[in-house]
Amino acid sequence: MAEEPTSTLTKKSVTAASSTSGKPTKATSTASARQSQRMIRLGHLLTGASALGAALLSASGWGWVQLMESQALSTFFQLRGAMLPPKDIVILAIDDQSISVPEQYYKTDPHQYAYLEPLKSFPYKRAAYAQIITNLIKAGARSVALDVVFDTPSSYGVADDRQFQAALQKYGSKVTLAALYESSQTHQGNFLQLTQPQSMFRTGSVSIGSVNFPLEVDGRIHRLASEFPKLLAQEDILTTKLPSFGEAVLGAAQVNYPQPKGDRIYFWGHGGTFETIPLWYVLDPDNWNGYLQQGKVFKGKIVLIGATAQLSNDFHPVPISQNWLYPERMPGVEIHANAIATLMQGKAIAAAISSLPLRGLFVLLLVGGSAFIITRNKYGTQRFLFSLLLASVWGGISYGSFVYGELIFPTTVPIIAIALSGLSYLGSEVAKEKISKQQLVTIFQKYKSSPVVQEIISQQDDMQDLIHQRDLVVAGKILGGRYKIVKVLGAGGFSETYIAEDIQRPGNPQCVVKQLKPSNTKSESLELARRLFNSEAKTQEKLGTHSQIPQLLAFFEESQDFYLVQEYIVGHPLNKELLSGRVLEESAVIDILKDLLQILVFVHENGVIHRDIKPSNIIRRHSDWKLVLIDFGAVKEVTAQQLENQEQTAFTIGIGTKGYAPSEQCFGRPQYSSDIYAIGMIGIRALTGIATHQLDRDAEAELKWMHQAIVSQSLGDILSKMVLADFKERYQSALEVLAALDELASSDHTKSWSEKGESTNNESLEDTDSPTKPWVGV
Repeated sequence: MAEEPTSTLTKKSVTAASSTSGKPTKATSTASARQSQRMIRLGHLLTGASALGAALLSASGWGWVQLMESQALSTFFQLRGAMLPPKDIVILAIDDQSISVPEQYYKTDPHQYAYLEPLKSFPYKRAAYAQIITNLIKAGARSVALDVVFDTPSSYGVADDRQFQAALQKYGSKVTLAALYESSQTHQGNFLQLTQPQSMFRTGSVSIGSVNFPLEVDGRIHRLASEFPKLLAQEDILTTKLPSFGEAVLGAAQVNYPQPKGDRIYFWGHGGTFETIPLWYVLDPDNWNGYLQQGKVFKGKIVLIGATAQLSNDFHPVPISQNWLYPERMPGVEIHANAIATLMQGKAIAAAISSLPLRGLFVLLLVGGSAFIITRNKYGTQRFLFSLLLASVWGGISYGSFVYGELIFPTTVPIIAIALSGLSYLGSEVAKEKISKQQLVTIFQKYKSSPVVQEIISQQDDMQDLIHQRDLVVAGKILGGRYKIVKVLGAGGFSETYIAEDIQRPGNPQCVVKQLKPSNTKSESLELARRLFNSEAKTQEKLGTHSQIPQLLAFFEESQDFYLVQEYIVGHPLNKELLSGRVLEESAVIDILKDLLQILVFVHENGVIHRDIKPSNIIRRHSDWKLVLIDFGAVKEVTAQQLENQEQTAFTIGIGTKGYAPSEQCFGRPQYSSDIYAIGMIGIRALTGIATHQLDRDAEAELKWMHQAIVSQSLGDILSKMVLADFKERYQSALEVLAALDELASSDHTKSWSEKGESTNNESLEDTDSPTKPWVGV
């Protein structure tokens, strides 16, 4: 896992980079600021366009806008699910059982099952309906409604019609028949005509109602049947006005219901929600006397008679179904049951804002207000996430108004517009960042020789192509008359590092060449750089005698640049072992700590503070599996002269990496215990699998980490002391830490990493680069 550097890609960095090259950046900064302002204005413009567009769409009433809002209503029905319907509505269904069973029984024994003779074939004799009406009314049914159109003479003869007529004459005040608006085609065109029951059945006080429902743009039935004649009246094709079937049924039942506040059906549930009884039970003595309790189940109820059998074509799409993906087709008689219950209960669903202009104004205020709230967040990503939150909140409010108030607010269009507002800001910010990054890349390309620019490039993964371009420029160049550059390894800390071949040695062995670049070539600065170069060379010379620190091979000055030639270390950086989410066993962590601390003892004994110990600056050498500490470009020798002279330069202030550099080091005052802090953080990183800069701290700025690791109390205490916020409270020497680790019981620890060899490499690095790939320590 890549370590997060303390430096960031900012305008200040660009200014510093340009200034080191002696080039002004005021014009560039102004252009960048103008471009940023343009992107911000573009975000505001797109957000305003979303609000205005949503308002105009809502006010337009266009079909596809209605379609989206109808889909929202269907979603609300699905979320709400089925509800307990009114108990005073019963469906007497002409179902598959009522069609097949009476026919089978009658054919088996016509004498025994003579009472089923009117049901022996479908369509039934009208005498069957006459007898059913008689039985239901005598049983105390409040009203009987037949969702069947009797518009032609009976195929069983006039006597059959007479029996039905007689029943209607006797009980007509409690009976409702169906009428149907049908389209017909003639040579003059298409016409809509009303098909009513035969005139002989329109006797006495029989109620008649139309069974047509208007279809919405989504192809489903949403509105009450009473809205269908209104549509015909608007088109001036209504010739005969009838009440809807539901209104006629309630009139026959003498039910006083409130004036509907809306025009949409409140569906109680999917098919089968209302109580349904097979029609043939009414004529079968066993079922009538047993299951139906001699008809008592119908007492005081409205009974709807209609087809639910699959052979019927009376099936229509509705906004509620058992399956979310596939809309359900509900029998017409069940739709009528829902519509009648809607009127009885006063639950007709209404548009909260009926006027289209007012609806548009409402949406404008809603989306505009949401956009204003969204802009309270500073960043585009936060604005986008907050827009999704606000859109969800509005969706929840709309759903609540539907469930508890039977009101429908504009939903889909505002939700989309609010989400688009956040997306507009996110898109404009992404565009702004890309433009800014491109401007920075242009500047860096122009001033890439600047040490500050090289430092910034080395810490930005998406700018490594500039290093590759640098490869093409310097590849093959010979330094000091013997070191031929092969490739650029990286840049940073006022330096550039190469892999080179020593052409004056047999076999041209590879080495690492580090070029130190002065910030400018003025004599004073050049002399300061020369002193620092000599100091680093001396430091590397004496530290390189340790087997786990790269050896200094040569150093020289050429064309006012300074070069250190160092040993080439083949291995992999320790951060390849400390992957995010992966934790190491305690024994392995102790081995790492001891290995590093033993190197640190030697470094500190030579009066040096490394100041940038982190996993990427530690190489696991493949030849012996030892850890090698690299990159001493940030060292600071501790001498009496430096303690007396508090003058600080750009070469010594705040060097380190976020998560591994303690506070005193960030303020330019490193201590020996600063390196101990960094090694402690590496141990914690290995035990928790969490990036060090992501760990929390308490009110005293102390690290909170042990609850996120499986670690013994003794090792946990040692690590916690290594990383205390106050450097005076930490271990003051690496020897103290080693002594504390030696006191830990060794019986529970497995063999050390240095003993595991190649097998450990294969197990722990199976998803990293192959060990044969060179990782170079400098």
